[in-house]
Amino acid sequence: MDKSILWDLSYGLYAIGTMNGNLPTGCIVNTVFQITSDPAVIALGLNKNNFTHQAIKEQRRFAVSVLAEQCNRNIIAKLGFTSGKNTKKFDETLFEWTLFDQLPVVTEGVCGFLSADVISFTDTGTHDIIIARVNDAKKVADLLPLTYKYYHDVIKGKTPKNAPTYQEK
Repeated sequence: MDKSILWDLSYGLYAIGTMNGNLPTGCIVNTVFQITSDPAVIALGLNKNNFTHQAIKEQRRFAVSVLAEQCNRNIIAKLGFTSGKNTKKFDETLFEWTLFDQLPVVTEGVCGFLSADVISFTDTGTHDIIIARVNDAKKVADLLPLTYKYYHDVIKGKTPKNAPTYQEK
C-alpha cells in the first residue's frame, strides 16, 4: 500500500492545551476539524500515548490554538517534541501564552483559539477521536494558518512518532 497519498490530505498544525491539576500541559496535533456549526462541535485526533490525552480524559476540557505560518518555532519544539510527564510545556521564556476559559492557549503567531468540552471519545487504535462542544472562541489575527504541507515543505519540520502521519523512512 502506498501510504504517501495520505500526505495529500489537508492538515493544519494546532497547539492543544489542557490542565494537569493546576499545571498547564499540551501538545501539537495536525487533526482538528469542525463537525457542526449550531451548536459548534469539533473533532480532535489525539494519540493515546500522549500525556495530554491522559489530562484531557481527566479534565474533559481542552483548548485549541490555530497556529499561523509565522508562529514561533519554540511552540512546536516544546509542545510537539517533549512530554508533559516530565516537562513544564508552557514556559513564558519560550513563547507567549495565557489562560482562556481557564485553559492554556498560545497567544503569539496564532490566528486565534477556542475552548471546548468533551462530548465523547472514539477509539481508533493508537488514537482517539475526541468530539467536543466549543464553549468560546476568539480570532486574534488575520494570518495564514500553518498547514502540515507548509511545515514540511517550507519550514522543513520533522514528524514526531506519535503523529498520525508519521512514517519510518
